[in-house]
Amino acid sequence: MVVLSICVGSLLGLGLAMIVAGFPLGWKPSLLARVESQLRGHVPASKLIQRPSRTPMGAVGRLGRPAIEAAVQHLERYNIGNDVLERRLRTAGLSASVVDYRVQQLVMLVLGACIGIVGSVVLALRGSLHPLLGVVLVVGCAALGFALRDNVLSMQIKARHRRIVSEFPTIADVIALSVSAGDSILGALQRVAHLTRGDLAGEFNQTLQDVHAGASLPSALRACAARVQIPAVERFVEGIIVALERGTPLAEVMRAQAKDVRELSRRELMETAGKKEISMMAPVVFGLLPLTVVFAVFPGLTLLNINV
Repeated sequence: MVVLSICVGSLLGLGLAMIVAGFPLGWKPSLLARVESQLRGHVPASKLIQRPSRTPMGAVGRLGRPAIEAAVQHLERYNIGNDVLERRLRTAGLSASVVDYRVQQLVMLVLGACIGIVGSVVLALRGSLHPLLGVVLVVGCAALGFALRDNVLSMQIKARHRRIVSEFPTIADVIALSVSAGDSILGALQRVAHLTRGDLAGEFNQTLQDVHAGASLPSALRACAARVQIPAVERFVEGIIVALERGTPLAEVMRAQAKDVRELSRRELMETAGKKEISMMAPVVFGLLPLTVVFAVFPGLTLLNINV
């Protein structure tokens, strides 16, 4: 009962602190709040806590917006930099902004803390939990919820890398064939973007959009390689850029690049086969072999027991 009273009192104190922190002084926006939206470096708020009347979180998002924004600012101090996080989000193929990701981390942290509080209350009602262990449980669940979002992002990046590597040899062959047939590199990229589907084709489509928006082709290709962050794709893009800048025959360069990509795909296939072979040995060594030994030894042990 004491632990339940402490939890309820803590929640009440936290709610009052949020109300006091978000209470507008004098009911007038400050000069900074009025000018901030007109500045060029202004970062828009997350879609989960945006100012319009209808938000994904509804009234909860509007009421808790000041506290959520303050918590997001504190998270930015103790987490990875915004530039690194922005690159990771683009590498994962996500359209969410850094602020959206921080809010998602905060939501996961709060959910983990709520799960820890519920578990602590249930264990406390049964009389099998010390108050200090309850605090550790709540903090641990909150930390796990916070780290879970980073783990999900890392899994998304790895899955997207695997898809791009599997698509890369086919797309490289299509580009090489298009250039050999007389297309320019821009025409070959357009052909790939229109005829193929997948993550790498989407990146080339974004490259074409950057070129149509006014960027040069080398800078758009470098931006594509920076978003993908795969060494094979970066070498492929650098080969194209060097051929464009030095006037090297593009068809020969593309054929050489496609050959390198096929060799890379073959090496990765051999490495994957080697790893699978080792993993296939595990059930043989730890399952079938002990079972065979048991079948060989058990009849002899049974006969010895009978003779005794």
